[in-house]
Amino acid sequence: MMDRPSDNLLSRLEQSLRQSRAARMHLGARLRELEAEADAVRAELAEMDTLASQTEAAIYRMLSSVLNSSNLSVSGLSAGLPSDAELEAAMRQASPQISRPFSAEDRRQEIPAIRSNIEAVSDRFMDRTIPQAVTMLLREEGGALHVNEIYNRLLEGGFRFTGQNPTISVAVSLNRNTRFRKTAPGTFDLMIRDASKAS
Repeated sequence: MMDRPSDNLLSRLEQSLRQSRAARMHLGARLRELEAEADAVRAELAEMDTLASQTEAAIYRMLSSVLNSSNLSVSGLSAGLPSDAELEAAMRQASPQISRPFSAEDRRQEIPAIRSNIEAVSDRFMDRTIPQAVTMLLREEGGALHVNEIYNRLLEGGFRFTGQNPTISVAVSLNRNTRFRKTAPGTFDLMIRDASKAS
């Protein structure tokens, strides 16, 4: 009779041990599932990165041939700094669309310079696409920006360009995306701004 409380205690401890082991086995199995899923997601991300790089390279090759066949100066391209005329011609050839004619005032607008030796001050654009990052920039700016300034700010935000002509990549990406509208040569704004910020 004296042993009964210890028998009960021993039984409860054994039951608790079995439950703990079963819970651990369940968690271990779940962890393996999550690790397998993470590996699959990493593989998909790698495939998407490869596809994006190939697409960007194809766009660059296409634009280079368009610019060369149009007998435009490619001196700016070799230095990585295409002129506004080259950007406009490349975008027209790559994605013809109806747009309003630009006024003389638009053409006189000062073109921002591409700054050299830009260091990233944050990593907020590191995992973003060009349209995602530029949407954030234009919302913060509250108005249109030239592709040169967009390029400068993307670099400051940690965006990593892989092509040889990043300003062309930016211009073509924005020109093809219905989220953006061209307000002047090489200059883009959001098609629709937040109603709360509309004046």
